[in-house]
Amino acid sequence: MKELNLPFDSILPLDIKNYEGNLVLTTRQESPLSNKKPILNEDIFEQNFTVILGLIIQKLRLNFEEKDLIIGIDPGTQIGLSVFYFGKEIERSVYSSIENLVFHIIDIFGNLRANRKVIKIGNGNMGIAKKIEKLLNLRFCSSFELEYVDESNTSLKIKNFNQRGKRDMLSAKFISQREGLRHSILPLSITG
Repeated sequence: MKELNLPFDSILPLDIKNYEGNLVLTTRQESPLSNKKPILNEDIFEQNFTVILGLIIQKLRLNFEEKDLIIGIDPGTQIGLSVFYFGKEIERSVYSSIENLVFHIIDIFGNLRANRKVIKIGNGNMGIAKKIEKLLNLRFCSSFELEYVDESNTSLKIKNFNQRGKRDMLSAKFISQREGLRHSILPLSITG
């Protein structure tokens, strides 16, 4: 929880039923059979940080208006990534490998529920964008929506040029907030 930068209370298993907090994280053995508070078990820590944050948001059932999972991608030599879940940004990162990016997106899509799963890719480098689309279609076995969006004016001038991919990550965030021509991607298992 410290690595996720989330505040927490440490309590004994006997105190779970009377705990005043919003969410309980415990082991399966110490988990009460019934509880008023939502409970997550420690096995969620086998997931990556983005999925953990998403599962916490999911479990808390916060009343966010948007119930979508939106991923913004800034394609280039460094690929910026921004992940929004229920209207809140839960990840901002940069990738140098298309395959690592695609496996990460598949992990997120496979572990988080959403009304709509949307990938928005900037049109600045269509060669890389098409490779991302093709690899996602080959490796992800469910449908999702894809938009190519105009990425003009998404790259801010940042001191020290592109220190640790900050510009790419911010561009991905701006791309995730833009609208583009949307189409559904059906997995190859359905389309043949």
